[in-house]
Amino acid sequence: MAGAGYVGLSNAVLLALHHTVTVMDIDEARVRAIKARQCPIVDLLMADYLATHDLDLIATTDADAALASADMVVVATPTDYDVQQAFFDTSTVESVIAQALAVNPTVTIAIKSTVPVGFTAGIRERHPGATIFFSPEFLREGSALEDALNPARIVVGDQGEAGRRFAQMMAEAALNKDVPILLTGPAEAEAIKLFANTYLAMRVAFFNELDTYAAVRGLDTRQIIEGVGLDPRIGSHYNNPSFGYGGYCLPKDAKQLLANYEAVPQNLISAVVEANRTRKDFIAADILTRNPGVVGVYRLVMKSDSDNFRHSAIQGIMKRIKAKGVPVIVYEPTLSEGQFYRSEVVRDLAEFKARSDVIIANRHDPNLADVADKVYTRDLFGVG
Repeated sequence: MAGAGYVGLSNAVLLALHHTVTVMDIDEARVRAIKARQCPIVDLLMADYLATHDLDLIATTDADAALASADMVVVATPTDYDVQQAFFDTSTVESVIAQALAVNPTVTIAIKSTVPVGFTAGIRERHPGATIFFSPEFLREGSALEDALNPARIVVGDQGEAGRRFAQMMAEAALNKDVPILLTGPAEAEAIKLFANTYLAMRVAFFNELDTYAAVRGLDTRQIIEGVGLDPRIGSHYNNPSFGYGGYCLPKDAKQLLANYEAVPQNLISAVVEANRTRKDFIAADILTRNPGVVGVYRLVMKSDSDNFRHSAIQGIMKRIKAKGVPVIVYEPTLSEGQFYRSEVVRDLAEFKARSDVIIANRHDPNLADVADKVYTRDLFGVG
């Protein structure tokens, strides 16, 4: 398993229930934690499995040794969206594949990192004869192992023996024994991942724009959402207004899908990307109508059961507020630095509350109950 992030480690733990798994990562602290059976990321179920289950799991920073002895290499390294190139940066995936084939030419390679549509076909051309396929992951940060153990579906972009074998490996440890398995072409699997996440982003954007309309017109957002959700075709799920869709996957996957369209006619995908910017503009402007002297940001993380704030929507709000000359302070226990993008990090919660004229929080938190009159949030349902 190349990469010990939430995708790599959750899949490593899942596969180590029935197979010998070596997880490799360049982060020595992360490797030490896994060796000590401690979870280096915030995921309660993963921490429990590492500590209490009999896992055939090894962790190392020695990539060549791990790759040379593997029957299969699963690549789960980051593919951040490159704004300049308007495309995913797949360099880590390409590097692992080249390194694996150099020391182990017959190894089977499964890509779990999210890649652009057409990437697998291109990498196969660069490595003729190699067995390489893509299998999208559908895991949530903070509950990655739970999702791996209870998958809604298993998709593998290979319809041959290698694809069937990998799908069965993923399914054998799943608690859901009736999980649907779909074997597709490589580009179709890549598209499934991007379209699925862009649909989720679209749903978030839709209910956020509903909330913006209600706020501007003085309507009750909750009543409207509850009435809309009673239609069984829509449902009362994934409908809680927020500061915008954020996190590691949705923003970059929606942008990558838009980039993949190129000359293909479309209106909706670009609107999903643009809607997120518009929502942040509205939220920041709405906060500033309170004329705060100091704005406090309560937590940068996307949700309470995560330690990750990569591309969290609240950061976009921060930037807009600071651009108007209003000082911003941050309360984020996971930060060890004294500043976050030139905003002071306040470690004492009582001090943070006292110094903030407005406290922005993407989701309600009981720790803010005593300063509820200062809190600005669009959270209606206390979930998601």
